[in-house]
Amino acid sequence: MTPHIRAEAGQIAETVLMPGDPLRAKWAAETFLDEPELVNDVRGMLGFTGTWRGNRVTIHGSGMGMPSLSIYANELIAKYGAKTLIRIGSTGAMQSHVKIRDVILAQTASSISTPSAGIFREVNFAPCADFGLLVAAHKAALGKGSDVHVGGIYSSDVFYDERPDLTEMMTRHGILAVEMEAAELYNLAARHGCRALAVLTVSDHLLTHEALPAADRQSSFGDMVEIALEAAFA
Repeated sequence: MTPHIRAEAGQIAETVLMPGDPLRAKWAAETFLDEPELVNDVRGMLGFTGTWRGNRVTIHGSGMGMPSLSIYANELIAKYGAKTLIRIGSTGAMQSHVKIRDVILAQTASSISTPSAGIFREVNFAPCADFGLLVAAHKAALGKGSDVHVGGIYSSDVFYDERPDLTEMMTRHGILAVEMEAAELYNLAARHGCRALAVLTVSDHLLTHEALPAADRQSSFGDMVEIALEAAFA
């Protein structure tokens, strides 16, 4: 056990999907896994382990923001032996050709700061996805007929951003979308020799101000979960 995960040794799989919302972790586990077992509920952060096509998988919430994800990812890797970590979550589009419900595979993740910034000091480390996972996820997305984009995203450390100039700068440099966790996940994966990828569904658009209705989110996010699972075990 760790301070934030009560699972016993062997209850966490080597492959972990990490949505931000613990209730989305519950939904994904009950929808896509066979015989999901609750392995963590400390502080309401739910984690489940089951199987998908005979492969053991854990789906564990990360919370919102890079500091929260850093806690869970560190413990999953260092204490439970997680080897493949895939973030599944929502994102806000920053390019006109990216549409609501599209899937984004984050090849790189830019940021102003991350919990790892103190380690890197003066180095502007460039965190990126695992190439094998990226290629497998792209193939899976195309196989499902999803509108998929591969490229850079921006991991923000604030939700209520008051920097319109920053949004304009990210957009001008081709950043596809903004979210709040992937950059630190990629940092940790690089540090510990793990595989990581962020598979994201566009739920809102910073340019058009469109937003995916709440009632449509579960069905749209289902494709994202299946893409992540297929990529993990390709």
